[in-house]
Amino acid sequence: MAARELSAAVGRLRFAAPVAHVYNPLAYARAAHEQFLQKYGGGRKRVIFLGMNPGPFGMAQTGVPFGEVAAARDWLKISAPVARPADEHPKRPVQGFACPRSEVSGRRLWKLFSERFGSPEKFAAEHFVVNFCPLAFLSATGSNLTPDKLGKAERARLEKICDAHLRRVLEILQPEWLIGVGAFARKQGELAVAGTSVRVGQILHPSPASPAANRQDWGKSATQELVAQGVWK
Repeated sequence: MAARELSAAVGRLRFAAPVAHVYNPLAYARAAHEQFLQKYGGGRKRVIFLGMNPGPFGMAQTGVPFGEVAAARDWLKISAPVARPADEHPKRPVQGFACPRSEVSGRRLWKLFSERFGSPEKFAAEHFVVNFCPLAFLSATGSNLTPDKLGKAERARLEKICDAHLRRVLEILQPEWLIGVGAFARKQGELAVAGTSVRVGQILHPSPASPAANRQDWGKSATQELVAQGVWK
């Protein structure tokens, strides 16, 4: 399975400061992630939404991309045991579906899909969500580090592996559209689809760190962006 090969490949990488801890939810939350793939990853998809990497209170807890606990558990109906990363930061414990914190980005994204499609099965008939990078990075203080904060050589090694996996996902799902959730994801998507007929678009990232996402109804803004690009009607 492509996800297991990706997990093994990135698991062999090593990272220097400021990275102090690396979480690989494709390994310790494998059961939940593979349940997500089995439930919603089958068949051809017209649209793939591409995220950057796991958030500490999202996929790092549930194994589901943008995996806000309530959305993954109650709407997507994912239920599986989640183990612990080997080198866990004491301030960022992995509690799986018992994690009391909500990832705002995931809550906003899955709320949009639930309101538009009603059921996850209707959403998954033409759509899928995947992250470019499967690893979460933490500093010594426990703060979240995004892949663009890595050293140049480390980032190049990581992106080579992740790009190859994304290309494989595109071959399997054969989408018409690859939608970057934010600018980083769009850029990686453009590199991956080079030489193919897949069209690339972008929506505003739902992160609470984005002033634009907080100033307005994010779901309404994302819908308008998708309609304007011709992805949704």
